[in-house]
Amino acid sequence: MKLKHLISIDDLKKDEIIYLLELAEEFLPVAEGKKIRKDLEGNLLANLFFEPSTRTRMSFEVAMKRLGGNVVNMTAQEASSIAKGETLADTIKVVSKYVDVIVLRHPLEGAARFAAEHSDVPVINAGDGAGQHPTQTLLDLYTIKKESKLDRLKIALVGDLKYSRTVHSLIKALALFKSEIFLVSPQSLNLPEEILEEIERKTKIEKAELEDIIDYVDVLYVTRIQKERFPDEEEYLKVAGSYKIDLNILKKAKSSTIIMHPLPRVDEIDISVDKTHYAKYFQQAFYGVPVRMAILYELLRR
Repeated sequence: MKLKHLISIDDLKKDEIIYLLELAEEFLPVAEGKKIRKDLEGNLLANLFFEPSTRTRMSFEVAMKRLGGNVVNMTAQEASSIAKGETLADTIKVVSKYVDVIVLRHPLEGAARFAAEHSDVPVINAGDGAGQHPTQTLLDLYTIKKESKLDRLKIALVGDLKYSRTVHSLIKALALFKSEIFLVSPQSLNLPEEILEEIERKTKIEKAELEDIIDYVDVLYVTRIQKERFPDEEEYLKVAGSYKIDLNILKKAKSSTIIMHPLPRVDEIDISVDKTHYAKYFQQAFYGVPVRMAILYELLRR
């Protein structure tokens, strides 16, 4: 691979995605603490998070440390020079002098691409507004590969398809694997038309009602309706709670179906589902560690 930054899933070809998933499998026992490797010893990662995060920030930190590297965190914007008026460009220019790789989460779409243009070291997009979240996509694909199948996959994307950056990244990757995709969302949260048109040229995709496809799909990928993305709270309240996966609806699902969620959840998956064999969302979160190990290794090993 000749990867300098990871900003969008579009930065990766299908064979490069497969390579990273295979590399993640190699790192799985390291992520589980069963093996020790020091491939990234002497390297330093900076987590620059301008939005809240638990799983993404911590899994990058665990991934780096499991491979012998170290981490510095900036998670409070008010405690940094940003609060004094420093531009993102200047922040990146300075931080990239200190560390070997930067992981950036930012509320503005396009911020990660902008940061990469000003950085001396690799930049990894950990989510840019309603834009993309490529490392989440890779761990999603790894979860599907481990817990279901990637070939001839039938998947329903449920919930917020308009603002969900996880969906925007994942759907592009699913098209590479010729998955059959069903879109389940309130009308006001439909997948953006430009993304829909792009995917329609590559694979089978259609809007559907959950009840009509629950007995057909291999994967239910459920997303939170994100209150923080709505410009108007009244519009959010109109769609809040539109979908809820519970034991009753799962009576119609195939026994092999798996349920995924990028987390955090609110009430879109009932907690009674957690103990069923369908629930893979907590395992999905763990798979972020070996996948992010693979990404860091690939960006830093040269």
